[in-house]
Amino acid sequence: MNSSKKIKLTSDLGDLISSIDSRGMALGIDRMQRALKRMGNPCGSIPAIQVIGTNGKGSIASFIESGIRAAGIKTGLTTSPHLVDWSERIKTNGKKISRHLLRQRLKEIQSLAQEEDLTPFEFLLAAAFDHFEQEKVEILVLEVGLGGRGDATTAHYHRPIIAIGAIGLDHCEYLGSSIKDIAHEKVAVISKGASVISGPQNEEVSNIIEEKAKQEDAKVKWVKPIPFHWNLGIPGDVQRENAAVAKGALQELASIGLPINDNQIRQGLSNAKWPGRLQSVTWGKLPLLIDGAHNPQAMERLAIERTNWAHHEEGLNWILGIQANKNAPKMINLLLKPKDIAWIVPVPNHLSWTEEALKNSCKDISTQLRYANKVEDCLSIIHNKGWPKTPPVITGSLHLLGDLYANELISD
Repeated sequence: MNSSKKIKLTSDLGDLISSIDSRGMALGIDRMQRALKRMGNPCGSIPAIQVIGTNGKGSIASFIESGIRAAGIKTGLTTSPHLVDWSERIKTNGKKISRHLLRQRLKEIQSLAQEEDLTPFEFLLAAAFDHFEQEKVEILVLEVGLGGRGDATTAHYHRPIIAIGAIGLDHCEYLGSSIKDIAHEKVAVISKGASVISGPQNEEVSNIIEEKAKQEDAKVKWVKPIPFHWNLGIPGDVQRENAAVAKGALQELASIGLPINDNQIRQGLSNAKWPGRLQSVTWGKLPLLIDGAHNPQAMERLAIERTNWAHHEEGLNWILGIQANKNAPKMINLLLKPKDIAWIVPVPNHLSWTEEALKNSCKDISTQLRYANKVEDCLSIIHNKGWPKTPPVITGSLHLLGDLYANELISD
């Protein structure tokens, strides 16, 4: 079994939100439904675009929200996880809720949340619905946290548009050990008469989507990647698939009385921002790339993206922090090329894979693995040897990237 390290978690709202590690995952929408009913069903009449999938959900949600704002429609967006601050998860018209106001919203429903035994994710989502109701938003964009059938966002019953990102293997301990099981859990969100938009999927997944849509009398729109002459605000070739799903969802807005034109869609896709996805940053004045890939499917796509980078064939320095519940051996084998070096670091505040455990599991590439206690140590060693032509890439966990931002070790 993979050995690991644990670091104590702290939070800027720790007195109100217990950590997910200590509370644990608890899927199911009954708690959330009861809580929302007791709150007077905030946002109950407001339509939502629900974004599901394994990879690309946050990017798709960002593209969609940016497009809706370009059309002058007031939006409420929920995403997860956050990089630095809990308030990143709740945005109205692209502006995140202030810490002060988030604290106020949470305190208003704290007793109810305790009585209904809400998870931190549910607690924040309930506060988001309350906030959006008071802000009088016109449409919601809800990124699913985990799965779909048992995700708290599914407690919002008015979801006429479902946007589906790439579905693959992740969170198997909660969703099932096969792609078939995971797909069934995710597409269970498709409701009666919904409009469903998806990019290319595994054949088995595609069949499951079509089958569920048929059962619910929903329509499925399959989309191809956005052409390269379209300008996208989020970098990477994979974003052309995510943007296509977003474009399809935006085009469906007319069916619910919120029309948007092609120029507004183009503007929205071009203006979208989503930190931590193939993002260029600096350490001091030195260039770095950061990416939130944290499962095999995402690592496979990252390995493809590298072929677009100058001098990549000379070998890359990967700095990897991978949580203990992830399939790190498969992730690293998909990512590494023969001339690459992988620096293994712990993910702050989370159980993590160590170099020793990975060397035992990845004997064929064990000579390419190094270990450091923290990212700065890796960067210092790389710097002393001479900064490479292709910047080092930090990846493996969004929590790792968030820690770098929180401690001001990197900057945009």
